Amino acid sequence: MRTTIAVLFGGQSSEHGVSCLTAREVLAVIDRDRYDVVPVGITADGRWVEETAVWDDLEPGTLPSVRSDAPPFSWDRIPELDVVFPLLHGPWGEDGTIQGLFEMAGVRYVGAGVLASSVGMDKPFTKTVFSAAGLPQLPYVTIQPWEWDAKRERVQARVHALGLPVFVKPARAGSSSGVTPVHRWEDFDVAVETARTFDPKVIVEAAAHGKREVECAVIQDERGMPIASEVGEIVVAEDTDHEYYDFEAKYLDGTSTNVVPADLPESVRQRIREYALQAFDAIGCEGLARVDFFLTSSVGGGLVINEINTMPGFTPFSMFPKLWQASGVEYPELVERLIQLALQRPLGLR
Repeated sequence: MRTTIAVLFGGQSSEHGVSCLTAREVLAVIDRDRYDVVPVGITADGRWVEETAVWDDLEPGTLPSVRSDAPPFSWDRIPELDVVFPLLHGPWGEDGTIQGLFEMAGVRYVGAGVLASSVGMDKPFTKTVFSAAGLPQLPYVTIQPWEWDAKRERVQARVHALGLPVFVKPARAGSSSGVTPVHRWEDFDVAVETARTFDPKVIVEAAAHGKREVECAVIQDERGMPIASEVGEIVVAEDTDHEYYDFEAKYLDGTSTNVVPADLPESVRQRIREYALQAFDAIGCEGLARVDFFLTSSVGGGLVINEINTMPGFTPFSMFPKLWQASGVEYPELVERLIQLALQRPLGLR
C-alpha cells in the first residue's frame, strides 16, 4: 500500500509567500512513484484548500500565495494521511499549533514537536532555554504587552541600559518581519509600535558590533541522533540600502549571498557545530533545524547564538539545503530523509 504524504504550506503569518516558495520546490522532488502526494494550502485568512503550488505568472521580486478560490480541503481527511510535511513558517504553523493538531489526530509529521516548536518560535523563551544550557548570547529585554501600555518608562529604562544601537523585533515572527534597528532613542517608540503590528510581545536586543552572520543546519540520522552540517555565512552586498539581513535582502532583491563553507578556521567551525547540536538538544528539537550565530567583536571577538529555526526556508537556494549539499546530502535526498524520519517516529509521548 502506497504512503500518502500531505505537503502543507501558506498560512496566516507574514511568511506566507516564503512558505509557498518552499512548498513548490519540495513538491518538485518528492518521488511520485513511491508516494501519493496531497498539496494542501492554507490561505492568508486560515482556510484549508486543495492547492497545486504551481505559479507560472509571478512577477520578478514577488512571492506567491495560496489561491482563495481553490477547492476546500476537509479536516476529516487528516487521519487518513500517513505523514504531513508542514512547510509553514512563523505563527500558526511553526509555533506548535499545527503540530498539536497532528498529535491529537494521531498523524506523523516532519519536524519538531509541540514544545520545541513553541519554544523555538518565541525568541524570549528560546533565550531563556539557551541561557540555562550555557550558550553565549547578547543582552536583551522582553517587552510584554501590558508593560508597554502601563509601565512604559520602566521598559524604556531597562532598554536604555543595553546602549545603542539596538534591534527591536516581534517576539514571534521570522524572516526579519517587523524588525527595526534603532540608533537614536527618539526612534525607539516607533520601532516598538512597528514590531507590535506583528506581535504584541516584543524583544529588544543589543546590537552585535562588527558582526558576521553564520549558520549551521542540523538533522537527525536514522537512529534519531542529531548531526551538524558544514557552516555557512550570510553576506549582504555593500553599497545597498540594507543595514542588516532583512526580508528584501533574503527573498526579493538578490543582494545577499550564502557563502558555503564559511571562510573561518576549522576550530571556529567546529565550535559552531557543537553549539548548534547543543541548541537542538536544549529545546528538544526533532527532525531538522537551522541555528544562527553572530561572530562579534563586542563580546571579545567571540561567538554568540542568535536563534534556532525549527522549519527553515527550504528552497534549493536557501541556506539550510545549501549547507547540507556542502555536507554531501543533495536536495532530493534531504527531503526523503526527513520524510523517512517522520514515518519512523512513534506516535504519542516520546
